[in-house]
Amino acid sequence: MPTSRRTLAVAAVAALLLPLSACGSGDGGDGSTDASGKVEGDITFQTWNLRANFKDYFEGLIAEFEKKYPGTDVKWVDQPGEGYADKISADAAGGTLPDVVNVSPDLVAPLAEAGLALDLDKAAGQYAKEYLDGAWASHRIPGTEGTYAFPWYLNTGPLFYNKTLFEKAGLDPEQPPKTYDDLFDSALTIAEKTDGEVATLANVPTIEDFGRYGVPLMNEEGAAFTFDDAKGVELLTRYKELYDAGALDAQALTATPESSGKKFLTGAVAMNPGSALDLANFKKQAPSLYENIGITDQITSTGHVNMYVMGLMVNSQSDRKPAAVAFAHFVTDAAHQMSFAKQVAIFPSTAGSLDDPYFTEEDGTDETRVRVAAAKSLKTAVNYTPVLFSEQMKTELRNEVAKALQGKQSPKEALDNAVKSCDRLLKQQG
Repeated sequence: MPTSRRTLAVAAVAALLLPLSACGSGDGGDGSTDASGKVEGDITFQTWNLRANFKDYFEGLIAEFEKKYPGTDVKWVDQPGEGYADKISADAAGGTLPDVVNVSPDLVAPLAEAGLALDLDKAAGQYAKEYLDGAWASHRIPGTEGTYAFPWYLNTGPLFYNKTLFEKAGLDPEQPPKTYDDLFDSALTIAEKTDGEVATLANVPTIEDFGRYGVPLMNEEGAAFTFDDAKGVELLTRYKELYDAGALDAQALTATPESSGKKFLTGAVAMNPGSALDLANFKKQAPSLYENIGITDQITSTGHVNMYVMGLMVNSQSDRKPAAVAFAHFVTDAAHQMSFAKQVAIFPSTAGSLDDPYFTEEDGTDETRVRVAAAKSLKTAVNYTPVLFSEQMKTELRNEVAKALQGKQSPKEALDNAVKSCDRLLKQQG
């Protein structure tokens, strides 16, 4: 999975898992939302670089489906990971779009707008109650009605913090910041107490930060971005204050997840998002850090952390819609999501699944500590990244944020320019 899409905030999953797509007949359908009828016929299920790690799982899943629905045949095709978005675009243009397509919300948006994604509210609305509300809503497009993919696996990332650095600054290591106001106060205190040698954060604010801060990101029609409002300017102004005080790492403008991780490992920053794999790394490379590591939720002023979500879209042009809908639902039902979650570090999007002891009971291992913490926060998580917010838009925002932090323009000017650029790109997409 491309890391830029950040579907998997946790490094463990980014290393193990690529999103699932599908490739199938796609021609001969009428594009209606009627998925009633007998579940039968051939559909093609194409995964994205998953055969090496999950061959047995998916072969078993398909066999189980075909046994449940005699007369069905699911062809499984595995593709390399590169160029997935381009592959979907080519299939859509050529009329060979898969029957069932794994999509992230940003990938489903253009397909829905082109009328190629089946509206599940109309075709399969009876299943909505089986999923977490936030997950079902994640594949909706602003300004339109409908839900365009079954929610599949979720992820979120806990936040690690260095208890020793908090203590040295006179802060309570058992009371880490929860809101952005808490974070800014703690960060300035740590910078002051260490004469600017220890930053608290190593990354500039992203669109998700603006969402978690409570900034309205788009208008209700989905026609324009709005993160340059007073609250958005307030957030960037606070980050500028951190940057000037040394509370935001000096290299944050060019930081990568790897460079930020190294800063945290060496005690140069006090907080950093991460995964269970990071804990194992700390234990090996920085035992003193490992012994004093704190785990808390993402910072949020809304009470809801950010979720990363993947889904299974049904091609509205498929001539096997009953089978395609049935298979997409089968793969994403509670039992199968739970079985998949136990093979790789992802979380089910189905209602009630996160109450399973697997996600609530600790067993003393590092992996479980992180899993339990993340699962708890996911129950009410939100996918803050607008489905219409492209990679180009992320770059535009990052560039303007950098100018504001460097003092080349005011936070207001920076966000106004970012919104202007993103609105222009939005119109081009349309």
